[in-house]
Amino acid sequence: MSGSRQADGHGRVVVLTGGTGGAKFVQGLAQVIAPRRITCVVNTGDDLMWWGLHVSPDLDSITYALAGMLSRERGWGVEADTFHCLQAMRRMGTPAWFQLGDRDLATHLTRTQLLAAGKTLSEATQEIAHELRIEAEIRPMSDARVETRVLTPDGELSFQEYFVRERFQVPVRGVRFEGAKKACPAPGVVESIARAQAVILAPSNPVTSVGPILAVPGLREALRNTRAPVAAVSPIVGGAAVSGPAAELMKTQGLPASLAGVTRSYTDLLDLLIADERDAGSGPESEGIAVRYTNTVMKSDADKAALARAVLGFLRKHEVEAAAS
Repeated sequence: MSGSRQADGHGRVVVLTGGTGGAKFVQGLAQVIAPRRITCVVNTGDDLMWWGLHVSPDLDSITYALAGMLSRERGWGVEADTFHCLQAMRRMGTPAWFQLGDRDLATHLTRTQLLAAGKTLSEATQEIAHELRIEAEIRPMSDARVETRVLTPDGELSFQEYFVRERFQVPVRGVRFEGAKKACPAPGVVESIARAQAVILAPSNPVTSVGPILAVPGLREALRNTRAPVAAVSPIVGGAAVSGPAAELMKTQGLPASLAGVTRSYTDLLDLLIADERDAGSGPESEGIAVRYTNTVMKSDADKAALARAVLGFLRKHEVEAAAS
């Protein structure tokens, strides 16, 4: 974990990310450091085949966030998109509970064509990012298929079936990551973590956004072994998730919906936990992890930049204190 590099230099900052909170944090980070210094390692456990297209919701959100295209209103998809194709598909009697916008379709069509031509998911992601003139590196966690499966009383659901179709209102008994044991990290992911100046676990769902990344063999070990400081931003504020079902899913893993629960998800990896100032005094210091507090709720671009700046500042201070001790 913590090494000799400082978080305010000119090296790369690696972010493990997924979900809307992760996309917002990456937007903030790109405001305060050069995007070319950012490497995003992105959850692909949410990926699905839809209308014959390979859809990667978290890769898409990070891509759109860094391209300045992400919908502000929805937090996913393309800004000012239309849904004429979706409406037409619905009229044709085709399942339409998973909503793809018209401009959004171009990304999925391109990815599907690239994959059909023999490209890996990493290569397809890189080509899409290049076409959108994105300077940051965007890497899927793995080129292999890893699928998040949600166990309910009526059987298993894919994550999108649980999250979108059922609006995460069904009881959950457990979560598993199908294919994870046979997967390997995508090219460059382990190397990026090893060479990083700092590693940040975004304020994403610890179970279904960051959990699939850590389930890929070799990635948890890479985080343990890096010389860079490793920090996580808590997605839990005041005992509740900022958005989505993180709190409920954490409980299915025997984790409290609290800072302590977030810390236990990452306890073998972390040097530092960044939590919301409303939770000050409730930090899990007993877990042996340093906790710092700031506003973590990102309602505006200014909030996003302020959080990213605070996280980098906390990492820098932690390194100075570690070097002096």
